[in-house]
Amino acid sequence: MGSASGLGLELHSHDDQWADIYRDHRERIRSALVAVNVEIEHIGSTSVPGLAAKPIIDIVVTVEDITAEEDFLDPLLAAGYGLRVREPGHRLVRTSAQDVHVHLFERGDPEVGEYLLLRDHLRSDADDRALYEIAKRALLSKEWDDMNDYTKAKTDVILTIKARAREARGR
Repeated sequence: MGSASGLGLELHSHDDQWADIYRDHRERIRSALVAVNVEIEHIGSTSVPGLAAKPIIDIVVTVEDITAEEDFLDPLLAAGYGLRVREPGHRLVRTSAQDVHVHLFERGDPEVGEYLLLRDHLRSDADDRALYEIAKRALLSKEWDDMNDYTKAKTDVILTIKARAREARGR
């Protein structure tokens, strides 16, 4: 087994430049997809001021039809992103340095709402932001075979935080 740090899973203190990197890539994506109606959001830990994170910028892009790859995938590949994941309802492209991950979903996909629910709650709730960071640090102290195992291990704390976020929103 490899250590978490051996997999590049190290938390960095929040860096205000993450928002700048997001904005640069948002414009790069908009320019590549100028002919497509898209919505673009910064998600994940780097989108939450004050939260330590792996220095990977996660972006979610919604498109009208996820199966119409010629409309969005070809232009993104031409803009320098590489295809990493192709699965039903979801595509993932990333930079060659693997420091920016662009998740593509169809507009209205509930997964997008889940990302935004967590992000918005962590931005506004200092206690849950601290809980999430503590949980991530505890998990990173363990041994992991791969990054997917670490991600799955975060599920319980994420579900707890999202339940509180729903309660806070009155739903």
